[in-house]
Amino acid sequence: MVSPEPEKTRFWYNPRVRAFFIQSLVVLALVLFFAFIINNTIENMKTRGIASGFEFMGQTAGFSISQHLIDYEEANSYGRAFVVGLLNTILIAALGIVFATIIGFFIGIARLSSNWLISRMATAYIEILRNVPLLLQILFWYIAVLRALPRTKQSLSLFDTFFLNVRGLYLPKPIFEEGFANILYALLATFVLIIFLTRWAHKRQELTGQQFPVFISSLGLLIVLLLGAAALSGFPMTWDYAVLKGFNFRGGLRVMPEFVAMLFALSLYTAAFIGEIVRAGIMAVSKGQTEASYALGLHPGQTLRLVVIPQALRVIVPPLTSQYLNLTKNSSLAVAIAYPDLVHVFAGTALMQTGQAVEILGITMACYLSLSLFISLLMNWYNRAIALKEK
Repeated sequence: MVSPEPEKTRFWYNPRVRAFFIQSLVVLALVLFFAFIINNTIENMKTRGIASGFEFMGQTAGFSISQHLIDYEEANSYGRAFVVGLLNTILIAALGIVFATIIGFFIGIARLSSNWLISRMATAYIEILRNVPLLLQILFWYIAVLRALPRTKQSLSLFDTFFLNVRGLYLPKPIFEEGFANILYALLATFVLIIFLTRWAHKRQELTGQQFPVFISSLGLLIVLLLGAAALSGFPMTWDYAVLKGFNFRGGLRVMPEFVAMLFALSLYTAAFIGEIVRAGIMAVSKGQTEASYALGLHPGQTLRLVVIPQALRVIVPPLTSQYLNLTKNSSLAVAIAYPDLVHVFAGTALMQTGQAVEILGITMACYLSLSLFISLLMNWYNRAIALKEK
C-alpha cells in the first residue's frame, strides 16, 4: 500500500515565514517611530533657535568642581567636566558596591544567628533601612549627622594628623616620588604569586585534605615584597599633612562630607536588601550539607565558609546583580546634597549653562546604561563561573 504524500504547508502558513514577516514589521515600525521622534525633535529645536550638536563639549566650562580625581580647572572644557563627573559617579558606585556587599553578608549571616540578640538586631536593621526612602537617609546623614560636626577652629583631631569638622575629613596626602613604579611592579608580582599560591593550596587540600594558611602566607608575601621594593627604591613616598591656616586647612587630602553621606547612605541602604538575599541563599542550601560537614569534623565557621557559602552563591548572585544595578542608578540622588557626580556636574551645571538638554541628557543616560551593562556582564560571567557544570 502506497502511503499518501504529506500535504505541503502553504507558504503563508509556514511558522518560520510568518515569524520572520511579523518581526520584520515590528522592527520597521520601531525604526520609523524613532526616526519620526528624532526628526520632530530636530525641527522643533530649529524652530526655537536651539543649537544642536556636540561642539559645546570643547568649549570652556567656566565653573569649579569641588572633587576631581583628575586635574581640573575652570578653564577646562565641558568634556573635561563630563569626565570628572563620570569618574566621581564610578567612584561612589564602586565603593558603595564593595561596602554594601561586605555589610550585607554580615547582616545576612547575623540574621540566621542562634544568638537571639544578634538575630533581632540584624532583623531590626533590615526592616528599618529597607522601609525608609533612600533620599531621606541621604539627607539624614548629611544634615543631621555630618552638619552637626564642629566648625574648622574646633576640629576633632587625632595625633594632629587627622582632622574632622563640618567641612570634611582631612587626611595625610601621599606624594609619590621617582622610583614609586618599582613598588607597583612589586604589588603586581605579589598578586600573581598569591593567585598561584591559592591554586596550589586548593589542589593540595583536595589531595591530602590538609589546609594551608593561605591568608597569613599571602599577607606575609605582601608585606615582605612591598617593604623590600620600597627599601630598594629609597622609600619613594612622602606625606603632605593638613595644616590649619586662617579659617581653613591647607594641604593634605580632604574627604568631602557629601561623599561620606552618599557612601554611608548607599552602602547601608543596599546592604539591607543584600542581607535578605544572603539569608535566603543560605537557607536554600540543604541542612544535610551542614550536618555532613559537622560529621566530618568541620566547625561552624569552616562549614559556613567551605560548604554553605559556595553553594549559596549560586542562589545569591542573580538577585545580587539587581542590587548592584540599583545602587549604581541610585547614586544619581547625590544631586540632592550637591555631590559633584555626573548628574550634578554634567546634567545640572553644564546643561544650565549650555542649554544643550537633548545632547547632555542623552549622554548621561548612555553612561548609566553602559555602567549597568558592564556590571551585568561581569556578574553574569561570575555566575557562569560558579554554576554547576554537568559532565
